[in-house]
Amino acid sequence: MTGSASPKDVDAIAGSLPETEFGISWGDRPTWKVPRGPKGKGFLLYRAPGRTAINPDTGEMYDDLLVIMVANAADKQALVDDQSPFFTIPHFNGFNAVLIQQSRLGEISREELVEVITDAWASKAPKALVKQYLSE
Repeated sequence: MTGSASPKDVDAIAGSLPETEFGISWGDRPTWKVPRGPKGKGFLLYRAPGRTAINPDTGEMYDDLLVIMVANAADKQALVDDQSPFFTIPHFNGFNAVLIQQSRLGEISREELVEVITDAWASKAPKALVKQYLSE
């Protein structure tokens, strides 16, 4: 199925990946983690509005940001440079993650969102789990 991505796709995609769970991290933020349990690492976070993320067009704090982990700085740069809705902020300098507004998910395809979230999952999942999943 092709088409534009939407906010409802985020949880559906993250929840479909092996050994994921929806929990809390970074204080009180809803976060998708892998693997399940206390060793889980966040790969996708619903970010709270904050002074470090201001919309340059409106001067207001973004209130619908997703933080999506990436494997490395090169992957981050590729997503940010791609004239896509993915971006970064100075607060994330040196941190392997990109931001996207949920309200702009429709600017990318569902397939691209699947790829980005799967890559985020793979960057945090145990290597054996990633190898098994990607070989299936």
